[in-house]
Order: sequence, then structure tokens, then C-alpha cells
Amino acid sequence: MKRAEATQKEALEHLLGLGSVCDTQRVITTLGDAGHQVDEKRARQLFRDLATAGSLAKTQDRPVQYRTTGE
Repeated sequence: MKRAEATQKEALEHLLGLGSVCDTQRVITTLGDAGHQVDEKRARQLFRDLATAGSLAKTQDRPVQYRTTGE
């Protein structure tokens, strides 16, 4: 895994660790504020990666939203 990718995931995990429900626009804004250039496609991929790892659960399909699983 590239360091930039790990850092993006860490920033997203931190945001979600605050107990919030997240959508792609919030991820784009949050990661942009952290200095990362992320588009909608990349934000959705980060969601999928973290969901596969068991950190997130999808709560809504359209628009897509995720929340932490508490694991």
C-alpha cells in the first residue's frame, strides 16, 4: 500500500471515528482540507476498502453513506 493511500484511509477513519455518518462529498472536503486531491471515484473506493476491512457499514445506497461498525 502506498503511503499516500494509507494516509487518506487514516484521515477517513479519523473522521468516521468521530461517530458521524459520511457521504462522498464530506470525504472529498475532509481529505481536501488535509491536503489530498480526491475525486468521487476515489472517495467511493476508500469507502469500499474500509467496508471490506470491516470498519464501515453502508447505511444508504443513493446517495451512498457509511458509518463505523464499532469494531
